[in-house]
Amino acid sequence: MKPFPDARPERWLASLALVIIAVISLANVVTRYLTGGSLAFTEEFSVFLLVVLTFAGAAVALRRNGHIRIGLLERALPAAPRRALILFQWGCGITVLGLITWFGAKLAWQEYQWQSLSPGLGLPQWWYIVWLPLLSAAMLVRQTQQAWDRLRGRLEDES
Repeated sequence: MKPFPDARPERWLASLALVIIAVISLANVVTRYLTGGSLAFTEEFSVFLLVVLTFAGAAVALRRNGHIRIGLLERALPAAPRRALILFQWGCGITVLGLITWFGAKLAWQEYQWQSLSPGLGLPQWWYIVWLPLLSAAMLVRQTQQAWDRLRGRLEDES
């Protein structure tokens, strides 16, 4: 079996998000221990970075064929029905991700137009929201790459 394909930009983004979450959480704990107060920005940034981490990690898992699915039916089917099942799975995935991308982009645009500010720090809300459609679009690309590799027999189902 060929080694898993790479999803380098998403890996770097997920790693960076995780490191920043760890650093600001540690800083918050130390500050709280020493002063009795906490850093106000940590919760808002941590939630944002957790969303980035989740979507970037999901894109990496898609590219590496690492998402959970039950492969019993897929393995039991002959080649032609198996291809149809893979295409059906791909179609369902891109439908959901396409809707997330569309409505996420629409929401980010509305937040930009309305000049909404985040509740904690007063930063433009669209700065946080714009990552939703960008990373779901990356997942769309990775879903398509994974389906293509599965159709060509490059990735074996390990579930």
